[in-house]
Amino acid sequence: MKVSVIGCGNLGSAVVKGLVAEGYDVVACDKDADALAALPDEGIEKVSDASEATDSDVVILAVKPQVAGPVLGSFELDDGAVLASFAAAVPLDFLRERTGDGVRVVRVMPNLAAEYNEMAAAVCPRDEVPDEVRRVLGDLGSFVEVDEEDMDIATAVNGSGPAFVFYAMKAVKEAGVEGGLSEEDAETLTAQTFRGAAAIVQNDDRSLDELIDAVCSPGGTTIEGMEVLREADAAAPFVEAVRAAERRSEEITEEVDL
Repeated sequence: MKVSVIGCGNLGSAVVKGLVAEGYDVVACDKDADALAALPDEGIEKVSDASEATDSDVVILAVKPQVAGPVLGSFELDDGAVLASFAAAVPLDFLRERTGDGVRVVRVMPNLAAEYNEMAAAVCPRDEVPDEVRRVLGDLGSFVEVDEEDMDIATAVNGSGPAFVFYAMKAVKEAGVEGGLSEEDAETLTAQTFRGAAAIVQNDDRSLDELIDAVCSPGGTTIEGMEVLREADAAAPFVEAVRAAERRSEEITEEVDL
C-alpha cells in the first residue's frame, strides 16, 4: 500500500517513520530539503512538490492549519482519491471545497506516538471513514471514529494529552530521584509503569476506578498515596488542562484565516 505524507515537520516525520516500520511504500513531501534529509532513505520516495505526491492510495496532509489552503491549492486529486487531513482545526467543509466532490476526505487528530506505532487518533466523519484510512490508522496505533463536533475535545485528549502525561511522569520520576533512585533508574521505572498501566486499561474489562482499587491493598502503600491525591483533588488540574486545550482548539479554528 502506498501513502503520501505532505508536510514532514514533527508530526509528518513521525507518521512517515511509523508507516515505513509497517512496510508501507511512502512518498514524503516537503519544500524544506533539511526536513526530507532528516528522514531515513529506505522505503521512502522524497519529493519537494506536492503535485508529485498525489498518486497514492492515501494522501495525508500534515501541515500547519495556516498553510492548509495554499498547500491544497498546489495539487489536484483524482475522483475516488483519499485525503486524510492531519492539520489541526481545519474543518471538513474547508477541505471538501478545495478537493472536489469525487475525493473522499476525512479529518484526523493524531499524535506523535505514530513514530512508534502507538498513536492514538480520532477521525471523522463517523461511519464514513474509507477502509484505506482505517488500515493506516490501525497500523499506526489505535483510533476512534467521532462526529466532527467532537474533534476539539479529541484534540485536547489525544493530541495534547501526551504532554499532560509527560508532566505526570516527570513528577513521579522526580519523586523517585528524591527518594534515592538514579535518574536513569527512576525514568526507566516510571516509563514502564505508565506503559504497563496503559496496557492493563486496554486489556482489562474493569473500570479505571476498579483498577485503582485492585492496586490499593487495605493498609498498604498505594492506598496511602491515593489518599494524598484524593485530598488534594489532583485530578482537577488535569481536567482543566484538557478543557483549556479544547477551548484553544476552538479558538484556532476561528482565528486561522482559512
